[in-house]
Amino acid sequence: MNHKLFLGGSEEEMEFMPIIPLNEDGSENNDEQAIPAELPLLPLRNTVLFPGVVLPITVGRDKSIKAVNDAYKTDKLVGVVSQKDSNVEEPTVSDLVDIGTIAKIVKLIKMPDGGTTIIIQGKKRFKTEEITSDDPYFKARISVLEDEPLVDDSDFEAMVGSIKELAAQIIQLSPNMPSEASIILKNIENPSFLIHFVSSNLNSSLVEKQRLLEINNIKARAEVLMNLLQTELQYAELKNKVTNKTRAELDKQQKDYFLQQQMKAIKEELGGENIAEVNDMRKKAEGKKWPAAAKEMFTKGVEKLERMHPSTPDYSVVYNHLDLMLDLPWDDYTKDQYDLKKAKKVLDNDHYGMDKIKERILEYLAVLKLKGDMKSPILCFVGPPGIGKTSLGKSIANAINRKYVRVSLGGLHDESEIRGHRKTYIGAMPGRILQSIRKTKSSNPVMILDEIDKVGNDFRGDPSSALLEVLDPEQNNNFYDNYLELEYDLSKVLFIATANNLQNISPTLRDRLEIIDLSGYAIEEKIEIAKRHLLPKQKEAHGLSEGSYGKDVNFKISDAVLEKIITDYTRESGVRDLDRQLASIMRNLAKQYAVKGKLKPTISAGDVTKILGKSRFSNEMYKTANMAGVAVGLAWTYVGGDILFIETAISDNGKGELKLTGNLGNVMKESATTAMTYLQTNAKKYGIDPELFTKKNVHIHIPEGAVPKDGPSAGITLMTALASSFTGKRVKPYLAMTGEITLRGQVLPVGGIKEKILAAKRAGLKEIIMCALNEKDVQEIDQAFIKGLKISYVKNMQQVLDLALA
Repeated sequence: MNHKLFLGGSEEEMEFMPIIPLNEDGSENNDEQAIPAELPLLPLRNTVLFPGVVLPITVGRDKSIKAVNDAYKTDKLVGVVSQKDSNVEEPTVSDLVDIGTIAKIVKLIKMPDGGTTIIIQGKKRFKTEEITSDDPYFKARISVLEDEPLVDDSDFEAMVGSIKELAAQIIQLSPNMPSEASIILKNIENPSFLIHFVSSNLNSSLVEKQRLLEINNIKARAEVLMNLLQTELQYAELKNKVTNKTRAELDKQQKDYFLQQQMKAIKEELGGENIAEVNDMRKKAEGKKWPAAAKEMFTKGVEKLERMHPSTPDYSVVYNHLDLMLDLPWDDYTKDQYDLKKAKKVLDNDHYGMDKIKERILEYLAVLKLKGDMKSPILCFVGPPGIGKTSLGKSIANAINRKYVRVSLGGLHDESEIRGHRKTYIGAMPGRILQSIRKTKSSNPVMILDEIDKVGNDFRGDPSSALLEVLDPEQNNNFYDNYLELEYDLSKVLFIATANNLQNISPTLRDRLEIIDLSGYAIEEKIEIAKRHLLPKQKEAHGLSEGSYGKDVNFKISDAVLEKIITDYTRESGVRDLDRQLASIMRNLAKQYAVKGKLKPTISAGDVTKILGKSRFSNEMYKTANMAGVAVGLAWTYVGGDILFIETAISDNGKGELKLTGNLGNVMKESATTAMTYLQTNAKKYGIDPELFTKKNVHIHIPEGAVPKDGPSAGITLMTALASSFTGKRVKPYLAMTGEITLRGQVLPVGGIKEKILAAKRAGLKEIIMCALNEKDVQEIDQAFIKGLKISYVKNMQQVLDLALA
């Protein structure tokens, strides 16, 4: 049906609401007004008038206004016809249809703007026989068309009911139609008027409506109208379906937009800073190069954070986790420098000596340069304190142009410190490894795992076991941190562990490490280190560096004075104590300069004695200890080599008992028992009365009873001291020895040779006895450092006693 249902028509367009006749039955038949043979014609451009239907018409053309005025003054009847082409402004005879409707002008209204509006009611159909005049308006001779009489027909009644029903459905499906239309349809009882009323408001072309008007049989007209209504109903249903679908989509978009705006307003009201933080995080994430799993987790986390209020407890948990993900350098690597000459120069400038380690680092760089990529080895520097293990790691980082980070593992006893805590716990943090990676902003730094031998374990787990994954090149490319909840690639990190005592590292962890032993420094090396590194550092630290206050502050310390400081005031493998002694000297010199304004150009040995006091260590004790039953042994400790006195005494009226004192471990006690048994077995060979072993008691004591002592190194020393006591022969002065013994009299090799030799050199000893198999260890030491030291190699106890006993 027409969306402008019940609207009127005009020569231009429909404008007004309809007027419904009060007496629909009398519209056609009960009005007995005579129809003249000739009528003025009123052409309509866009409307077909049906009998019984009332329409308001706006008349605009001059000819039409004259025709209407003349008709209104007489019988008020006009012939209403439609134009064939509605676009024609001034129609001619050929532009008018033949069949129209005789209409009565019910009302003529003069409008304020000068126009004319008429209300007309259709009466009967007519046919134009001849146009009699076209000036001042069209006049035509007409013949009235009567509808064919309709007998009682049940089919027709069904058609009328269907027309009502179809029209009602169309009205219901058309949102622009007024709701009163359905009420009007229900109240129309005259079938003929119903058909004409529905036809008038049909949303069909003028051609279709004109065809309806021209049908003489009312039943046939009703049938055609039904077909048109069916078509219009389908069109209305389709249009309604499309409209509803479009509206639903628009409604959903509008609803989503509305809800988003509401959510935005609520968030801004509750806490606007959340939006800024989330947007800032998203902006940072745009430039990140990270794996797909990390990107997916970050996206979910940001969406979750966006929905949370900053005051909720979980907000900080989610925020900190996302912040860690943004800070981690997922695929950011520094570019290694493969200039081996430059790397060697950097290593030599930073550390004196250590040729073996420097060679290993250069080998690593060479492989990296040739291959371009390799899984980083796990190096472990083992040696006494103060020899530069940790600082060597920093030099390696500088040499290959990598970032440097140090992780202190000393005293660590919580597994979560390595793998991180679950982020749901209060105070949860990522592990030390990822924290260090985050700090360096690089995924391939040099990472120093300091004091790996001092990792403890308790009820909170075993950190050294957690390190197994970190320090395995085959596994650490998928290192899992509990806090991050993602795998992170550590395979490009160059791990360097440091330790003092290899025995304290678990075997499984030790298996993953490439052990590099660092020995203590000889006196000559310490002098060079003091001149190159320690003195310049302490001068600068105390304001005595060259150029600080002019030339008056310049002074020199000779090698001889440095040697005195090293031998008389330090007993160590490293140089930490030496650094402290030099700092004491610098403080005293700084005070002198502050008071006097100048310094002596050369610091003498006497000045050192005045500043540091009398010598803390002396070699005189080794000269006075020259008596029967006393031998000097060499020991290895994790802080370096040391000198060990072994004293034996034989008492009369005994029962052959052996007494051991000096806080000895089981291995050393067994060595003493073995030495005693060997002497008993070979007593005659060495000129000892066998009965002495049953009549005398033997007491072996090793001084410094508060210090625990253990190991097989003192085997030959114990045997020499016992032989000295039983034979009464004294051991050679300035002689030390180290080696393990067997009951058969063989001498076995021991470890820590360099440390022991350097300890003997520091103590002023002149001769050392050791196993012949240890000769290879001595050859690794720079011969300049052991100049003046005689080393005798033995294979059995007979050779030891021949050399040791005067």
